[in-house]
Amino acid sequence: MEAKFQIFLVLIAALACTAWLAKRISIAPAILLLLAGIALAFVPGMPSIQLPPDVVLLGVLPPLIYSASVAMSWREFRANLRIITLLAVGCVIFTACLVATATHFLIGLPWSVGFLLGAIVAPPDVVAPLAIARKIGLPRRILVVLEGEGLANDATTLILYRFAVVAITTGAFSLPKAAGTFVAILACELVFGLAVGWISLRMRHRARDPQVEITLSLLTPYVAYLIPEHFGGSGIIATVACGLYISWNGPLLISAATRLQGIFFWDLVIYLVEGLLFLLTGFQMRALIEKSKAFPFAEIMWATVLVTVVIIVARFVWVYAAIYVPRWLSADLRKRDPAPNWQWTFVVAFTGVRGAVSLAAALALPFTLVSNEGFPSRDLILFVSFNIILITLVGFGLCLPIVVKWLGVTKVGREEYIAEHEAELATRREALATALARLDAMTDDRELSDEVVKLLRARHESRSNQLPGELDPDVDVSAVGIDLVRELIKAERKFIHAQLRDGKITDESRRRIERDLDLEEAGLSNREFRRIPL
Repeated sequence: MEAKFQIFLVLIAALACTAWLAKRISIAPAILLLLAGIALAFVPGMPSIQLPPDVVLLGVLPPLIYSASVAMSWREFRANLRIITLLAVGCVIFTACLVATATHFLIGLPWSVGFLLGAIVAPPDVVAPLAIARKIGLPRRILVVLEGEGLANDATTLILYRFAVVAITTGAFSLPKAAGTFVAILACELVFGLAVGWISLRMRHRARDPQVEITLSLLTPYVAYLIPEHFGGSGIIATVACGLYISWNGPLLISAATRLQGIFFWDLVIYLVEGLLFLLTGFQMRALIEKSKAFPFAEIMWATVLVTVVIIVARFVWVYAAIYVPRWLSADLRKRDPAPNWQWTFVVAFTGVRGAVSLAAALALPFTLVSNEGFPSRDLILFVSFNIILITLVGFGLCLPIVVKWLGVTKVGREEYIAEHEAELATRREALATALARLDAMTDDRELSDEVVKLLRARHESRSNQLPGELDPDVDVSAVGIDLVRELIKAERKFIHAQLRDGKITDESRRRIERDLDLEEAGLSNREFRRIPL
């Protein structure tokens, strides 16, 4: 137990150092974490660490999917539902079929095994490419499509994965039955996820205790995920539906105290979960190399190259078809939603980075069939899956900023950034005007003292003065004022510490004062209109 705890501390230290380095050299943390995991796996004396598939599929995936769903806009998700569905369902099925065809005719894998391999490597990851895409300033719609696809495609993958495993282990498969089951699973999970979201919000609203509410929020994704998964579903659609429902309906039911504490709690949870997941994924390289002695090196490389080329080609073909073919067939769609330029489409097709879900699915394959024979090509599937994760994450992840800059896509993202902040400033001003009108009405309707009215108006004027008059895309108009506020807060902190040291206030008083200063300083980032990325 002590040795395991020491390894855990080593992983946490590696996570912190790697994340710091990634920020310094402007590389996606997922890439460096994967490489760091590979390097740590070969450190002399480091024990081999296996990544249990249940840890990913049952322990890690629910909070990751749920937090991303809550952070996503239901309005934008609904507006792009057609293309998200085509990618999350259609592209996964198309890729799995293409991989099955290629591996059957060029490698000699049975159709069922090839389809299983295709289902495992078909879904792009949602974490790594989005971290890169947000940093380089891609247009908002591309981000929404990529995030929506990443949230939903794992559900398609896991359902197809279970169908393929059953077909291989039992030798029985019915396409009509499988298709009907697929549709039924999606429909039932959608309803169940909405129900879990509705119940969770009401329970949290009635609890009126931040600690209880945050605990319930942590349980929510597991309830939404594990129950459908237990009955043969994927659990992912239910978790996504639950998260989107809470994202849309939560602001009016969740208290401010819970929201403030919950944001910090969930940010830390996701930071640790994602970081450890990529580190442990890298650790699997050592075990795979030890097992690879049973396979000819040329066979592993040929299968890896073949499947990598197939999934890249499949994604480009499907993405272009999904975006342009519906508009060629429907004049109404062309008019209502004109086709994006080829550069946007290329970026969506290029971000086909595979992640840890593919590796977890490969690791979860049974070792034997019903007849006690070994599961066909299990180790080959595992090798190919890991190699594809490594190739796409490192290769595509490092090349994506270069490709985006070459295509000039960030120009639109920059314009959207300006428009978004102009709209935000306008909304802030209108909200303050609404509050001022309400204050005038309260002054007329109630017997308020002059001191109270003066205090309320001073608060209103203070908040109004914090807004910049105009957002200049080339000048950080609010940076000077915010930096000065931070200096003032720093001076207050030093004085408070001196008062505590001299025994003039208690620790409890110091904490209450510091909490107010912390909230004010944390809120500065909401008023900090930073220089727009080029």
